[in-house]
Amino acid sequence: MRMNMRRFTRLTNAFSKKIENHAYAIALHFMYYNFVRIYKTLRVTHAMEAGVTNHLWMIEDLVNLVDEENCF
Repeated sequence: MRMNMRRFTRLTNAFSKKIENHAYAIALHFMYYNFVRIYKTLRVTHAMEAGVTNHLWMIEDLVNLVDEENCF
């Protein structure tokens, strides 16, 4: 995870100064990692392999989730 997210490296500008922003960044990273990214060896996402979802998610789906969450 540290290799993919610069927020875990304090020497960069992307370092999270607020714990809430850090938690949101981690949540988005894990959603992308498990639902959007296709793995070469599996040829599907981890969520599809585990049976959590039956379709490939797109970045737009993640954005829509964030928009729905902020509407309340």
